[in-house]
Amino acid sequence: MTSVARTMTAAAAICALGAGAALAQDMPFDVADGLFEFEDTDTLGLEPAEGAETITVFEPGDEDWKFNHGSVLIGFGDELYMQWQSSEMDEDATETVVVYSRSADGETWSEPVQLTAPWNEGYTSNGGWWTDGETLVAYLNVWPDAVSPRGGHVEYMTSTDGRTWSKPQPVTMADGTPLEGIFEQDPTALESGRIVNSAHLQPGLTAKPIFTDDPLGVSGWTVGEMENLPHEGDITRELEPSWFVQEDGDVVMIFRDQGNTFLKLASLSSDEGETWSLPVETEMPDSRTKQSAGNLPDGTAYMAGNPTGTKARMPLAVVTSADGELFDEAYLLRSASDMQDLRYEGQYKRPSYSYTKSYVWNDDLYVAYATNKEDVQFTRVPLDTIARGADAD
Repeated sequence: MTSVARTMTAAAAICALGAGAALAQDMPFDVADGLFEFEDTDTLGLEPAEGAETITVFEPGDEDWKFNHGSVLIGFGDELYMQWQSSEMDEDATETVVVYSRSADGETWSEPVQLTAPWNEGYTSNGGWWTDGETLVAYLNVWPDAVSPRGGHVEYMTSTDGRTWSKPQPVTMADGTPLEGIFEQDPTALESGRIVNSAHLQPGLTAKPIFTDDPLGVSGWTVGEMENLPHEGDITRELEPSWFVQEDGDVVMIFRDQGNTFLKLASLSSDEGETWSLPVETEMPDSRTKQSAGNLPDGTAYMAGNPTGTKARMPLAVVTSADGELFDEAYLLRSASDMQDLRYEGQYKRPSYSYTKSYVWNDDLYVAYATNKEDVQFTRVPLDTIARGADAD
């Protein structure tokens, strides 16, 4: 048993939820023994990534809305775009709006611009970005109060200049019907051009893989075949996934585990997202938070987030693998002691580097997050610091 497995004492608690069936499946990837020092709650024993720097996109003042969360980046044209959701002080409040900012250099950012307006019959949260190179797509997750159990649907807006936007329209399935689910903020294109993602489908929030061959990512979505682990209530154990591709072309989907193991769940597809293995508990520690993963241009697989094995969403780190099968190197992006103070109170706010999402732009990996669910930030690290694939220098 590895040191990671020894630390995850919460794993035994979910046996009643069907863990035995999950553990009988093949493990999609392994974690090197001793990669993290869990007794070191400041850095997990990790060395800082050389050349990493942190930049603040938005820091609320006394007159601004003080809850900011769900930071997601994309490059479009010659600019970088950051999207997030914002409310007066509390998470998922009725007045929540989706906003974005843009930058030509990743350092100086425009004032936030609203994509949506407050809605008195529910609220709208941000669903991330997509682009086919010519059109920028902003996804919107719509949560009507009238839907029970809690759930929603996804809409989108488009722009060809990153400044003027179409009216919201429903994202549609292959049969033309609206996608009745909450869109994950991490659509990913495979080498073939197929886009894979996940939606948390009604009723409730049932996480399922989805895929489309529409280059714009607004239609043609199909639900992939994946059996969910046993769970209680209207929310599956699998939530808020992300993706990376292994050296052999298999796609690995990693999930937050609502079963409180504080381990990442993972499922594997060998047919470009059409069918998936039963999710299993991996030995990669997690803080029960939104996932962020991907591949660098040289093929290096990575996961960015808080590999603590507890509820603590700090420190912030990136873990890498040369082939996507063994994760054996890790780098510190921000220590717990580097975190600024939480300045404004609000529902579900606490000291944290929360809900990481990542993006490769030019020669850097950008890891975006909300510090204390308050400040919109990212830490970028030069690719040559962490690249390990066959094409790395």
